[in-house]
Order: sequence, then structure tokens, then C-alpha cells
Amino acid sequence: MRHSTRRGLTVASVAAATAIALAACSAPAPDTGTDTGDFEPITSIKLQLQWLPQAQFAGYYVALDQGYFEDEGFDTVDIVPSGGDIVPQDALVAGDVDFAVAWVPKVLGTLEATGAELTDIAQVYQKSGTLQVSFKGDGVSSVSDFEGKRIGSWGFGNEWEIFAAMAAEDLDSTSVSITTQDFSMNALLDGDVDAAQAMTYNEWAQILEVVNPATGKLYQPEDFDVVSYEDTDGAMLQDALWADTKRLEDPAYADAAVRFLKAVTKGWIFARDNPEQAAEITYNAAINAEAAFPVGPVHQLWQMNEVNKLIWAGGPFGLVDQAAWDKTVKGALAAVNQDGLNLITAEPADSAYSNTYIQKALDELAADGVVVDGAYTPIDVTLTEGGQ
Repeated sequence: MRHSTRRGLTVASVAAATAIALAACSAPAPDTGTDTGDFEPITSIKLQLQWLPQAQFAGYYVALDQGYFEDEGFDTVDIVPSGGDIVPQDALVAGDVDFAVAWVPKVLGTLEATGAELTDIAQVYQKSGTLQVSFKGDGVSSVSDFEGKRIGSWGFGNEWEIFAAMAAEDLDSTSVSITTQDFSMNALLDGDVDAAQAMTYNEWAQILEVVNPATGKLYQPEDFDVVSYEDTDGAMLQDALWADTKRLEDPAYADAAVRFLKAVTKGWIFARDNPEQAAEITYNAAINAEAAFPVGPVHQLWQMNEVNKLIWAGGPFGLVDQAAWDKTVKGALAAVNQDGLNLITAEPADSAYSNTYIQKALDELAADGVVVDGAYTPIDVTLTEGGQ
């Protein structure tokens, strides 16, 4: 058994959504450049996250911290985390929140299973950040090695890239033993899986923050074999911002969506240009949240650096790339899990994504002199034990 470091999920109350609100005494709604017509502008919104506060969501916390939501006429913005107890798209369908962050394949599965209608109004992550990590020499260096192996996954729909990648290589998904792992790398360290699921911005760093008992120093990347799903045909679009499709027919909600996206875009631009400060803002939000994962400041900075790589690929922020969308849908249609079940069986409705709202937001920001595209220049982050 290899040395493991236990990271518990320390929460005061995960079931109680943590609300981070703007002061109610903010100034009157400014002119955002959007014609309000005969409707009353929406000034209070809720955003459902897919997980607990961390730099995966830095742009939203930055927008809150820097007053970008206030600039767009919002008096109150509640950022609602989930510790796995809330499914973002379900909260949106139920009307509990106004917008939600969720991976595209997860939402596509929900839409087909329930008949609900949601629209991807901004594709924040342009690349997949999912990895499958094994110890060097353990025989899992590529997707073709997955058959017959114990492949770790968190579940909750995170497993579908595994099966999409296997389908692309015509591999037998029923031969795989999917082992549920917690949100750490303990399953790999303890020998419970042959290859553990990891995000470039989170669990991959977690294992590099553990001391290798054989050397007395932190584990190094060369100690592992890493399969990056971005390099496979199973890569799928991940963090996207979703809206209620039917509700978008309401001019007030559509207007709020554009203003919301303007604030969010500015938040992620700030995070791109000021990664250290954005990581600090997010860390402060996390340590003051009612429900939070124990992530240290160095780990948050690593996250911020890696997340920026997934978002800023050189083009405008948030636009859905048709080729990437089609690849995601193709993978979702092909994916069959270990029990022989499909993720989806039919193409999603055309309304499943729209660039209309993010494009309007980008155009209005550009008219104000904001540069809404560009690539990210990574910084050097030296990991420390436990990410502290």
C-alpha cells in the first residue's frame, strides 16, 4: 500500500446552500446598453455551481468581488455551491436558481432523460481538463489499456468521457470495473484502483502535493502515466453556463442573461490577467464559505493557472465552438457504460446551445473597449505538501 494523505470534506452544512450576496444598498441599475423596453430589469439572480468554492469558479467570485455584477445592474447575486448534494441542471430546471454551471454531457443526459429544456449560453471551458492517472509501469498508459482494469471515477456523470474514449477505440466498456473514488487521489495511493480520475486543476495537483515514501520528496509527474482525454476522441465540453430555454423567451430574463454574461466575462478576463489575485479572491471566498473543501492557497493558485489554460485558447470568451460541440455530442451518442447503458440515444435539440447571448455580451463589452479574446500566458507554480 502506498502512502496516502486523507483529505476530508469538512463542511458546516453542505445541504444548506452557501449564499454570497452583494450589498442590497447598491446604486441604481446603470445603462447596460441593452434595450429594456416595457419590462422591469431583473436585479437579483442566483448562480448554481457544480462543486464547492475553488478556482474552477474563480471568474464568478472575481466578478462579485470586483463589483462587475453591480456594474451590470444586479443588486444581489447569490453564488450557490454544491458538495455533490445539488445537481446544477436539476436546480435550474426546478427554478431554484437562474443560471447554472455544469458539464455539457451531464446536461445532455438530463435533457434526454427528463424532457427538460436548457440552453448552454456560454461555453466557459474550451478544453477538457480530465485525466486518468496511474503509477508508472502499472500498465495503464493509454485508453487501449482500460479493458479489464479498475478505473476510478467520481460518478455523477464524470465517467462518460471514459466510455466515450473507449467507444472511439471500439473497446468493451462492460469489461471495465468502474470504482467510485472520493474527491482525492487516495484510491490510487491506496491501490484501490489501477487508474484514478483527476482534473488537471485539482486532483492531479493533489497527488503531486503528497510525499513519496520511497524518496522522502513530493511525487513528480514522471512517477505516473497520464491519459489526457483532451488528446482522445472522447474529449467532451465541460464547464458551461446554462439558462432555462423557455424562460429565455421572457425579455427580462434574456436581458439579465446578457448582463450576467458581461459581468462573468469581465471576471474571467481579470482572472486571466491577474491569476495570483484571482486565486486569492477565490481562496478567501472558500475559507469563509459555510461549505468548503480544504484547499490551500498554493493549490488554489495551481488551479487558477490550469483553469485559465482551459478557458483561454486564443478566441473570444465563452463562444460554443461548433466542432467541439459536435465532438461532444458524437461522444455522448457513442458512450455506453459498464452496465451497457447509453448516455443519450438521439441528437439534442437545436436549443441546447446558443451563442446569441454571449455574442451580444461580447459585442457590448467590445464597444466599451474591453478586449474579450486572447490566449493565456501560464505562470510558474511550485507545489507544496498539501498545497498550503
